[in-house]
Amino acid sequence: MKRSITTLLALALGISLFGAACGDDDDPGASGDSDVAVVIGAQDFGESAILAEIYKQGLAAKGYKTSIKTLGGFRPVELDAFKAKEINFAPEYAASMLEALNNKKGEASGDIAATYQKLASYLTPLGLAALRASAAVDTNAFVVTKATADKHGLKSLSDLATKGKDLKLGAPADCETNPFCMPGLKSTYNVDLSANYTALEPDQVGDALDNGAVDIGVLFSTSGAIAAKGYVLLEDDKKMLAADNILPVVSVELGVVDGFPQDVRSITDKLTTAKLIEMNKAFEIDKEDAAVIAKEFLEEEDLL
Repeated sequence: MKRSITTLLALALGISLFGAACGDDDDPGASGDSDVAVVIGAQDFGESAILAEIYKQGLAAKGYKTSIKTLGGFRPVELDAFKAKEINFAPEYAASMLEALNNKKGEASGDIAATYQKLASYLTPLGLAALRASAAVDTNAFVVTKATADKHGLKSLSDLATKGKDLKLGAPADCETNPFCMPGLKSTYNVDLSANYTALEPDQVGDALDNGAVDIGVLFSTSGAIAAKGYVLLEDDKKMLAADNILPVVSVELGVVDGFPQDVRSITDKLTTAKLIEMNKAFEIDKEDAAVIAKEFLEEEDLL
């Protein structure tokens, strides 16, 4: 029924890390234990609700007893819920979780392997572990309209160095000091947009792009607006942006249940940034229910 703690640490430090495992060690059809209760914490935003439903329904289909606890808040509330054993599973974000646990020491980077290893070291004393990270990344994203991309030949952040230095940037106020925003652009891409920068509320960025008040906007990389408006997401070709890959954080007790990491991985491995953009569009723009969105995703991926 249980694996050793040594086995769990091996999972946390290698097998479960995105890109680090061999494909032969998993059994996508593994059956879960109906006596194992998986209580999933959902933070107070749409994407978290969607991910919670994906894991709830996907793991239930494998035989686990699953439920969702709506936390009504964000990461501090989630961590309290883990501590109180009110939840034992939560969809999380590697870089953001790391910086929350290390009091913003700046240890997160655009390297998911390095960020994951650091995160694991902070989770262990809390009786928690991170399972394999997905390819889906929800981090700062620099976007432009298709018209702007076509006019200036923009496909990547590197293109800004030669084609976009005079363009106007609109982004949340912390972009000036956030290492994964303007400072990162300058240090990694040698692009300084500070002279043409306008601080905006997050919900103002799309409107500013659409009416031409700014040429480049900063949104989350899985924002539904990217699909709804047809924005071009500029490729972070030098890996400057934070490795906020989505990954499950679980209690040690849950993480050592036989077959559980592999069953979770069969779901996690289907998550991509592009798929989350479409799911967030369905939730944010089309006002579909998170449970319905999750069910459709799982059916499309043959997980139900």
